[in-house]
Amino acid sequence: MPEKEDFIIVEGLTKDFNGELVLQDINFKVKEGGSLGILGKSGAGKTVLMYALRGMKEYGPTQGSVIYRIAICSNCGRVEPPSMKGVECPKCKNATLDLEEVNLWQNEGTPLFREVYNRAAIMQQRTFALYGEMPVLTNVMESLAAAGVPKRDQQMHAIRLLSKVNLTHRTLHVARDLSGGEKQRVVLARQLAKSPFVLYADEPTGTLDPITADAVHDSMRLNIEAGLTTFVTSHWLEAITVLTEDGLVLENGRIVASGKSKDLADKIEAELEDPAAVAAMKELKAASASKVKENKPIVKVEGCKKNFYAFDRGIIKAVDDVSFDVNEAEIYAIVGVSGSGKTTLSQILSGLKEPSGGKILLRIGEDWVDMSVPGPEGRGRARPFISVLHQEYDLYHHASVLENLTDSIGLEMPAEIARAKAMHVLRAVGFEEDKAKSVLSLFPDNLGEGERHRVALARALMTEPYILLLDEPTGTIDPETTQELIRSILSSRQELGQTYLIVSHDPFFVEAVCDRVMWLRLGQVVKIGKPKDILEEYKEKDIAMGV
Repeated sequence: MPEKEDFIIVEGLTKDFNGELVLQDINFKVKEGGSLGILGKSGAGKTVLMYALRGMKEYGPTQGSVIYRIAICSNCGRVEPPSMKGVECPKCKNATLDLEEVNLWQNEGTPLFREVYNRAAIMQQRTFALYGEMPVLTNVMESLAAAGVPKRDQQMHAIRLLSKVNLTHRTLHVARDLSGGEKQRVVLARQLAKSPFVLYADEPTGTLDPITADAVHDSMRLNIEAGLTTFVTSHWLEAITVLTEDGLVLENGRIVASGKSKDLADKIEAELEDPAAVAAMKELKAASASKVKENKPIVKVEGCKKNFYAFDRGIIKAVDDVSFDVNEAEIYAIVGVSGSGKTTLSQILSGLKEPSGGKILLRIGEDWVDMSVPGPEGRGRARPFISVLHQEYDLYHHASVLENLTDSIGLEMPAEIARAKAMHVLRAVGFEEDKAKSVLSLFPDNLGEGERHRVALARALMTEPYILLLDEPTGTIDPETTQELIRSILSSRQELGQTYLIVSHDPFFVEAVCDRVMWLRLGQVVKIGKPKDILEEYKEKDIAMGV
């Protein structure tokens, strides 16, 4: 078997954003058909590196090169991987392909740059990029049309692509009705419609539960095994070991280790399992819980239902007669795999969706307000007391931390009082006094990912909510940042008596931070109880068995 050709060569890649070096002297090679995992903490430079490799606007290197060794048609400009040198052009049939080394960014703005860019597929983190109102088949056909596939061939080609991602059973379903993992597989099919010679996957399964992530991994692995050159970033070590053969570790924009993905992942996992750190986290949780003086319910959900109606599927019971309560200053979790109903339930609890039946009661002072009732005395009265921190927490990048905590959320109070309140909340989420003072004048892009998470949490707390709802808070953050987030939540409960309602697919995070857990399956409550008791069974029955 002939040795594989070098395909993508990175030499001295350096990237400077506003005076801050985010990539420094990056060097590596990837062969055609190879797979490279890019590991590192949040903010290490993984996404910036991937965007620079793909040719994304504004990510051109300050120094260094991204070189593609490609086979090019001198007649029509078609580009192919290097192994196709000397082969007849598959597009125009009028010339053979010649091998060339192309410095991507030196060709920015040229037809050659555009041709390489179009043959590089990308799955970006935190976005599904689908036409929500269109069926799955139409979504894929739209990508095929953009790739120049004749209309007469689009339908059958789309079905073949959906077969490649194990999604032929969802062909006629509207995209918005799919689970997260199904949506991600449609994204993969749409990218494969480009007939790419390289796939860049940036945190492709970070916001998915383990079962759903496995389904996406299986679909990606089939295409990698078929010879598609692939780059993957992920904070899930398992994703890197499953999807890639080789890897590198970034730290502060530099490569600090490289080798086989499994070896790198095993080393990182061993470093994370620090007994002293685990013990300290348990002590903080115990101290936080001991500060809870009142144990009266603040939320009561009684027989909550949410039905959707689809022409091809009839009645879909997304939430089916769910009842539970949350106590004041409690950290309460809702867990379940994709399609269990946890996202729909959280949207009802935050007032974004109206239930089909049942009651959602919030205690405001001595009054119980029913959020299932529209109007100023019902949902309108309750919503200001509920704050939501979404996966895409989006701080304002052109505003300072102080402005993010005050002006940008419409906080109307004298400047000195606003500053003092901001300091108090920053301390409550785990910033030391001096550090809190120093970050007030900084911009979000000047902070590490863990610090940005804490500032986003602080901003949500500035409005003094009775309930703070966290939507998949560990979605695309690395394990160390997750530990920072745990400390922030426990600290704010200890300092402010804050009540949390957490929707999560991450059982390890939930066990570390929550007091009680509700386990959902197919819109119904399976069990409610202590994290350790519920999560062991949840991992055994739903995650391990793929329910």
